Amino acid sequence: MKNHWLVLWSLWAARLVRQPTAPVRVQGGRLRGFVSPDGSHSSYLAVPYASHPEKRFQAPGPAPSWQGVYEAINENIKCPQRRGDKIVVGQEDCLVLNVFTPLGSSSTSSYPVMVFIHGGGFYDGSGSALLYGPQYLVNKGVILVSINYRLNIQGFVCLRIKEAPGNAGLKDQVAALKWVQRNIKAFGGDPDNVTIFGESAGGASVSYHIVSPMSKGLFHKAIIQSGSSLASWAMQFKPRYMASLLTKTMLYPTEDPHEIYDKLIDKGDAELVVTRVPRREGNLIISELLYVPCVEDVIDGEEAFLTELPFDILSEGKYNKVPVMLGVCNEEGLLFAALENDTTLATMSVEKSLPKNLHIPKEEDRKEIGKRLHNLYLGKEAISHDNLANLSRLEGELHITHPSLEETELYLKTNDKPVYSYVFSYDGWRNILKLTMARLLKHVPGATHADELFYIFSQNIIPSFFENEMIDRMTTMWTNFAKHGDPTPVVTDLLPVKWHPLDRSNPQSLVIDKEFSYSPLWNTESLKYLRQVYSKYRRKKD
Repeated sequence: MKNHWLVLWSLWAARLVRQPTAPVRVQGGRLRGFVSPDGSHSSYLAVPYASHPEKRFQAPGPAPSWQGVYEAINENIKCPQRRGDKIVVGQEDCLVLNVFTPLGSSSTSSYPVMVFIHGGGFYDGSGSALLYGPQYLVNKGVILVSINYRLNIQGFVCLRIKEAPGNAGLKDQVAALKWVQRNIKAFGGDPDNVTIFGESAGGASVSYHIVSPMSKGLFHKAIIQSGSSLASWAMQFKPRYMASLLTKTMLYPTEDPHEIYDKLIDKGDAELVVTRVPRREGNLIISELLYVPCVEDVIDGEEAFLTELPFDILSEGKYNKVPVMLGVCNEEGLLFAALENDTTLATMSVEKSLPKNLHIPKEEDRKEIGKRLHNLYLGKEAISHDNLANLSRLEGELHITHPSLEETELYLKTNDKPVYSYVFSYDGWRNILKLTMARLLKHVPGATHADELFYIFSQNIIPSFFENEMIDRMTTMWTNFAKHGDPTPVVTDLLPVKWHPLDRSNPQSLVIDKEFSYSPLWNTESLKYLRQVYSKYRRKKD
């Protein structure tokens, strides 16, 4: 009996000891990962894909090289970001990625590759496997890559000068995609079949790669989840002025870009991250996202990521045309509305919350638009805790759903590749953000911002909660698209409804819930009104 228990204990303990993989040779040298405890896949964590530039705010440097074997087992590298009001986590040298491969893959394999770009408003988050675990996707026969990129002012100050041209964080992402092109074959991946996908700021990032000439040829399909380069929060207008708000908060009032640069370059990461520009009274919480992508100036000797507004590029069809799958959750705004508090709600005004990518010259027009939107979402009631669900629909449609639909329509007009649209409205036990951060509104049917992620990615500390069927459905559609450019190449018991690409004459989104169905793109009166407002008042200059 004693030996019997010893064997059982040894088997259990063996799961806690990492089994190393054979070394893999990449551009920088040899590296070694580890096999997952269940034997389903191999992980290579925190692999450096680029070096931090010599001067902050510049494009990333080349991929580093090393002697010996690099142990790719560090699970917790992230770029500097705030936790709470004063705590800063992360490190400057953070340009790493994770690679997850099916067990048995080798340089002779040819698996489709899915590169995930994390969200977090361009100010926090990482590609950590703690949240974006690989098991559900890799078990479907793909290689998953998740990446870090510089955030906040470090990644997105845009002074439009040679020292700080802008979009450093997006240029980090380009460096990661170039690393994938050069090295993924060593892991058994197909560099000619790369799908980029992301959610929220990650979805907006995917949208930006579609319109950027710098990203041309680095990917072959794209999945955009709850984000868009057309969203007001994803574009930094008047970026020099926006940077001056930070230095002003630091008690250095100037709008000269070189003076701003001199102040910012002398600050440590901690002070740059902790210093917050106060939210303008009356505005929504999403307005706090200040340091995000921008339109760059053309500067000699600097390769720009973006020099035109994405709306113009998409309208003129001057982008990287690939098959696209994009969509939203049906109750995007529950998460954002739940983050408001008594102080912000007391002064909130729809008129003051109109997005910054609208230019409404006349004050009376602005008031009328604010009044009409207030009536559409809130009726005659003042904004309060009692109508948070109504406020959430304003936040979600204004900042997530409307820009996503606008982008979808532009693809329909100018993209010769298939475009698939979805609305995720499934309400289950793995709608983690709705059940936790938006718990005050969990009675509202459907899914909030980022809920779909928990049906695509595994997490070691969160069980499946018996949601295996929806996990299987979501990951099958996502990986089918990566493999074939079609999320439902065949109708099966698991996926009983054929997901058709959009038809220009009658565009319909696939509604992903317990019973799959179709719905018109513009399915509410408020969305139709937003469409009218933007057709007249869309901001045409940054």
